[in-house]
Amino acid sequence: MIKGSEFMTIVGFVRHGVTGWNKEGREQGRIDIPLDDEGIEMAERVAKRLADQRWDVIFTSPLIRAKKTAEIIAAKKPELPLHVDDRLCETSGGFIEGTTEAERIAKWGAAWRKLDLGREPSDKMIARGMEFIEEINRMYSTQRVLIVSHGSYIGKLVKALLPDGNFEEELQNTSLTIVHMKRDRNFCALYNCTKHLRL
Repeated sequence: MIKGSEFMTIVGFVRHGVTGWNKEGREQGRIDIPLDDEGIEMAERVAKRLADQRWDVIFTSPLIRAKKTAEIIAAKKPELPLHVDDRLCETSGGFIEGTTEAERIAKWGAAWRKLDLGREPSDKMIARGMEFIEEINRMYSTQRVLIVSHGSYIGKLVKALLPDGNFEEELQNTSLTIVHMKRDRNFCALYNCTKHLRL
């Protein structure tokens, strides 16, 4: 029996490898931009790191930059099931998708963030993310679950899971963040770690 202070599911969040649009500072949102060559190499490095760890299942966003990252990870751990879940998709950027900050300012002005540009509201994104988390807590209680998704998505979800934490640092490509889900209070064991890129 799991007592109130004991761990339930352990969740590892991995942001996808870098893309050309990441480097250009373009809002990707739901646009299906692939990893570039560097992004593939980054995914291979995080895969090598995770190969030495115990994980029980992998879930990924359907967008190709995340799905390819997850497939590279899964290739190092072929015994693990890999599932695609639409609830892990990046936050929709609406009309700003495909644009840089400079282009947004030129088109809508410096206060563009205050405009209704068709972006997915944060509370809607968090709701689908929390629905997914609650589901894996039921299905994979006490197991270790890898989730490959997107920077904005992971960042907002981690803040929702750990509302008292300080998680303002931007998540880096292929960073690993580990959250221990507990009945009373969640615990962040690792945040935005990219030591595999420095080896």
